[in-house]
Amino acid sequence: MEVEEVRLSIYKAARTIKRKQSTTLYNAVRSIYEDSIFVGEISQLWPDLPLLANLRCGLWYSPKFLSTCYFKSTDGHNNNWSFNTSRLNLHVALLAGQKGGCIIVDSTRKGKRFPDSMSKTIPIWTCVLNRAINNYRNMMHENALMKDIELSTLNINAKKMEHASLKWDWSLHLPLWVSKTEKASIEDRLEEWTRQLEASGADIASLEASLKKPLRPLWISQKSIIWLNEVPDHDSWDFTPVILVSASSSTGVSQRRTSSEFSWTYIPGAGDDEESWARGLTPNLFWDHAYDLINSGPHLCNQKFAEVVEKERVYHAQRGHNAPLVSVKPQKPLGSSDQSSSEELSLQLELLNLKPNGNSRTEYCVLSWLGSTNIAVGTTQLASAAAPEVACILNCDKELLMINPYAYLHLPIVSSKFNRFSLLSNLPSAVNFARSNLARGKTLLVCCHDGEDISICVSLAILISLFDDQGAFDNGRSFEEAEFTKWDMRR
Repeated sequence: MEVEEVRLSIYKAARTIKRKQSTTLYNAVRSIYEDSIFVGEISQLWPDLPLLANLRCGLWYSPKFLSTCYFKSTDGHNNNWSFNTSRLNLHVALLAGQKGGCIIVDSTRKGKRFPDSMSKTIPIWTCVLNRAINNYRNMMHENALMKDIELSTLNINAKKMEHASLKWDWSLHLPLWVSKTEKASIEDRLEEWTRQLEASGADIASLEASLKKPLRPLWISQKSIIWLNEVPDHDSWDFTPVILVSASSSTGVSQRRTSSEFSWTYIPGAGDDEESWARGLTPNLFWDHAYDLINSGPHLCNQKFAEVVEKERVYHAQRGHNAPLVSVKPQKPLGSSDQSSSEELSLQLELLNLKPNGNSRTEYCVLSWLGSTNIAVGTTQLASAAAPEVACILNCDKELLMINPYAYLHLPIVSSKFNRFSLLSNLPSAVNFARSNLARGKTLLVCCHDGEDISICVSLAILISLFDDQGAFDNGRSFEEAEFTKWDMRR
């Protein structure tokens, strides 16, 4: 056996073991529920601070999140540190400024007390924002001096005076377990990241006006020791706290636990990688039925789970919730001068009833047309029933479709979890297939397993490559003539 085949086998074996642990639904939901008790206890220590979930894992650990944020652990991996201007999370800083701080919840499976999103990504984020605000404050002060205007004559309120009197901390605060060498390497990149933030067009002035004190992360896990009679008020700190709560135990391995009724296996970070175990269950749906699922026990949990998911699906299908409204900007007809180019039309998408899938259940799917582009997006299950509606089908699912439209291309694109280059390597073939058929005026359906992930990415690549800013097909002329950088894409 070749070396690559051995590595692939080891990788598949590891994924299989992980799935077997996760796919025991009762273990997963019970672990999430137990960890949510800890999250609730921490949130009660500072009840005035808003509770935020770091997508996607953190969203499972409380039914009472005020908002969400998105800090990726990969941006904090060793030697891969990054400040990503496409995920600025400025709403978190503004909310923390308004409320005097915030609490962010996340979790990890890897046996660490905190995910890298909390150990390094968020500390880098707070530091870069603090540095940008400090630069803005210095710039405003210098402008005032250049105009020879005394500060006492400026029309500033008491809040601004408080800002001026406060020494602004823009240093990097990392947890103790991050080595000094790694901290020094991160500090070497802070200036560059600050310039990127300032060049991104972010509203630094609003941040400066909202934040009375600089942002600073604090870390709390299930191993943290907190004296309840000595919990400080968040207003007593000389910084705006961003309290990072790692929901799960850092045992690193599954543990057998026993309650008064059932025995079950605790899974650290059970909310992670929901595709491998949730089977259609969402955080909101879980918390609507959490007690029923927990009380059903290990043996009846799967049955109860299936009932909950199916009931929710039927509820939305009967009310047409699977047929959303999409707003598009229509093209201005030739010779028309009174129609506004910015007028938005709401198009009701067609709801197609498919034949039963061999299990006496009628599936409802949506064929989503992208404006007037002749491109539709949907699931592979929809493709056979949609054949009369579309002339060409671009199948991005692993499964081969047994249909015979005018043109058909099968590109088995897999998730980045399994092959990070699969989408990138198949995009040229997808765009060329779309180009040859759209140029003939044919309609095209781009489909994947769920119609929400890979097919959306492929459709976006086609729109960027072959259509102009007004949504008209130009065979790629606008794309070839455009000049833009990766910073333009991030904006």
